[in-house]
Amino acid sequence: MSRVINLNNPTKIRNQNRRSIAEILRRLSQKPEFDAEAQDMAATLVFLLREIDAGVKQSVEAWEKRGYWMKAERFLRDWEWVPETAVNIEDVVRNEAWDLLPELLGDLFPRFADIQLKTMTRKADLWRGNYQRLLAEPPSDLPY
Repeated sequence: MSRVINLNNPTKIRNQNRRSIAEILRRLSQKPEFDAEAQDMAATLVFLLREIDAGVKQSVEAWEKRGYWMKAERFLRDWEWVPETAVNIEDVVRNEAWDLLPELLGDLFPRFADIQLKTMTRKADLWRGNYQRLLAEPPSDLPY
């Protein structure tokens, strides 16, 4: 029997999500006004950050199983900002406190400065309808 290789490992998914977030941040910064599409983009940031956080936890668990405690702890510390940022943006979206969003996005920009965007590759289908999807689910219960 041959080995099963998972092509969608946490690192690949994390990098794809980081690229998507970088593109959304660029598009949001170019918008002259905050419209329904911008609401969808903001909600999409929440979903992408949650997915990054899940991948980080998955990687940490795998390293801890192998006994790489220091590596796991360092990696977790590098990504500890993700769940808090996701909850903060979710709170802004749910309460429609759009005036607070630029400050949160400004805090996100440096975290994605290493991603070079020569062309926008993400389609609007990525974020379309995510605002309603986020409002339809129960709020996060993380204590941030």
